[in-house]
Amino acid sequence: MFLSPWIAALVALFAWWFFTGIILLVVRQADATRAIGHGKLAALSIPFFALGVAGLVVSATAFTTLNVYIAFLSVLLIWGWIELAFLLGVVTGPERRPCPADLTGWERFVRAWHTLSHHELLLLCGVLIVTIVTTGAENTIGFAAYLVLFAARISAKLNLFFGVPRINTEFVPLQLQHLTSYLRRGNPTPVFAVSVTALALTTAYFGVQLNAAATTPAAVGFALVTALAALATLEHLLMVIPLPDAKLWRWMLPALPPTSKTGQSHEL
Repeated sequence: MFLSPWIAALVALFAWWFFTGIILLVVRQADATRAIGHGKLAALSIPFFALGVAGLVVSATAFTTLNVYIAFLSVLLIWGWIELAFLLGVVTGPERRPCPADLTGWERFVRAWHTLSHHELLLLCGVLIVTIVTTGAENTIGFAAYLVLFAARISAKLNLFFGVPRINTEFVPLQLQHLTSYLRRGNPTPVFAVSVTALALTTAYFGVQLNAAATTPAAVGFALVTALAALATLEHLLMVIPLPDAKLWRWMLPALPPTSKTGQSHEL
């Protein structure tokens, strides 16, 4: 069953929804109960990051269907831990204050960078780890998957900074509420057009590779990455299309603490 590219695409879709939901659930639970400190929670979850690295190392040695799935899921573990550490407020940046309303231009960009710089550097460390593990390896699907995630995340942050019509702050944790002051709701900028075009072309590229795949592992691998790129493109389009995407996870999350801020928006 899992040899079918269609099943692989469904696996990618489910994994995207599941990993996102688990991360949001852990962060919301941490905000709601305060039973375990956010820093301690991030430290306790490091084994998942280590498991992801180990899985990537093991799966890189041979290009089989099983290893393709392992590599893909391993990258999601690596990526997921980095995102968890960010949303828990452990790995963000040195600037923790809201952006002054009168700050514009380059000064606003620099200040925004300082709110996220540690997270961006950790994402780059992830690129380095994945590159080292997969360079010269038989199986490079994990490398392709991580690059898609990395490019899409940087693109999303830039578009939220420069301006998009829909900005969803509903899932922004309590300790990251200051980030909402750096987001700008407005008409899409040329950055958005370039981003969506680049992601659509990336999806098309992997789709062509999928169509030309000569082996089952190649077909499954490119199906996973094509689906991931398509999801990244869709997430960008949801910054301008008024669809209730938050309902995908809202039902599974505990209630927000009374002091928290909520609103209509898209992911950071």
